[in-house]
Amino acid sequence: METLTLLQDYFPMAVFTGKCLVFISEDWRVELTEHKDSDFTRAEGTPSVIRLKIFKRTLEGDLIPGHYEDFQIASLGMLAEQIEKYVQLAIGANLRESI
Repeated sequence: METLTLLQDYFPMAVFTGKCLVFISEDWRVELTEHKDSDFTRAEGTPSVIRLKIFKRTLEGDLIPGHYEDFQIASLGMLAEQIEKYVQLAIGANLRESI
């Protein structure tokens, strides 16, 4: 969860639920969750996996799962940049204006 709490500084429009970082709007819901590698044979310092899920809201108000991607980038700044870029390309709009 430490990476998610650090990502809050990069995405002030997101809400940390204790389990995930959530961006929400009338049309979209974006979730970021952190997954630690359970392979203890790997070297320490390996960045955790940040799973990004994008949901589209239907006219009835239901959320339909759409894109998802796993990110494993050690640099926090590069991670935030790539997440923002991915979301923008997936929803076809600027993240800071749409969500």
